[in-house]
Amino acid sequence: MKPPRGSSASLRGRLRRWAGLAHLWLGLSVGLVFGVAGITGTLLVFYVEADAATHQAVRAVAPVRGPVVYEPVLRALQAHAPQRPGAWRLEVTDEGGAIPVRYYAPAETQGRGFAPLMLWVDPARGTVVREAFWGEYLGTWIYDLHYALLMGDAGKKVMAVTGGLVLVLLLGGAWLWWPARGKLRSALTLKPAATPQRRVYDLHKVAGIYGLLPLLVLIASGVVLGAPEWFRPVLGPLYEQPELASAASAEAPRIPVDHAVARAQAMFPQARLAWIETPAGPDGVYRINLQQPGEPSRRFPRTNVWLDQYSGQVLAVRDPRREGAGDVLLNWMHAIHSGEAGGLAGRLLVFVSGLGAASLLVTGLIRFGHKRRARALAGRRETPIGVRPSAEAVARRRQETCGDAGYPSWPRNSRGLN
Repeated sequence: MKPPRGSSASLRGRLRRWAGLAHLWLGLSVGLVFGVAGITGTLLVFYVEADAATHQAVRAVAPVRGPVVYEPVLRALQAHAPQRPGAWRLEVTDEGGAIPVRYYAPAETQGRGFAPLMLWVDPARGTVVREAFWGEYLGTWIYDLHYALLMGDAGKKVMAVTGGLVLVLLLGGAWLWWPARGKLRSALTLKPAATPQRRVYDLHKVAGIYGLLPLLVLIASGVVLGAPEWFRPVLGPLYEQPELASAASAEAPRIPVDHAVARAQAMFPQARLAWIETPAGPDGVYRINLQQPGEPSRRFPRTNVWLDQYSGQVLAVRDPRREGAGDVLLNWMHAIHSGEAGGLAGRLLVFVSGLGAASLLVTGLIRFGHKRRARALAGRRETPIGVRPSAEAVARRRQETCGDAGYPSWPRNSRGLN
């Protein structure tokens, strides 16, 4: 017997049908982007290590014994590309070997948004062993696909909007999954000896509910990283990088890179060196990037010291320990999204979560195919050949034969499948 129209049970039923339709169409639209982001995110967790391992020239560079001296590295870069007067940004790695370098203003990629020239230098021999533009080799192409769908700034906004809709998709799926009293155990496990159709449903629900929390965190952090300006009114005043210049002098030479590093590290003795940015032109400044204890990101910390390239005078300092709540939140976003904040365990969790997102897409599409075939089968059984079935007949036969999930029905309760 159907519940009276207007009753709470009837209202819940209608809400579940509307939620189910919303979940279906969001899954068929933004779910595809969600799956792509999950697969590419999984690949990016270890992309730096994978990229280095797949290039023999980089892999063959032996680690330097003792501290690395960076002045010869800069001179090697200047000799290799004298036509590039801009800043070189050297990454300091704990593994040793080839030093990754970025040149942010190559004429060849002007108008392409973020597309620096990437180089790898052997610090012992002072030679460039590899050179490529960002986006033109697999690791960075995957990064651009994940971050902006290969669409530049417009793609970042698309990904941010998509991320918001995916949050609705996941939360709606959790509401549809929510089991009736006494059914929690079956809702959290795979049904033994199930049909293939039921197995797909179980895999979809289990991947969704166990991966819900990490996926919500990853997607929310991705939305903030993709469009931080949308959240500026909530985050409050944020740090603005200073505009600085060195006091040029005809007689004064540029101080060596290692002197600038030493002066910056004297400001933060407990910090680890992360990046070195050399001066761009005669009025450029050194920018030394350090990681203080407690900073979440190892590769992209926020402690910075700017120095005059001639006198070595400290021109400005950024200390993230003294920043407001908005900057603290943003400083954690990238490290959370990449898994860096949790060390190796955090990166592995992000790796598995990306696979979970892809599995939700695949099982969701398979379930959609099951439902379509079930509807077609129900219509053929209900109606003679040549006669188009009514919507009521299709719905009734589908419910009797297949249930809402699109496979032979099991005993049901008011809140969903057993």
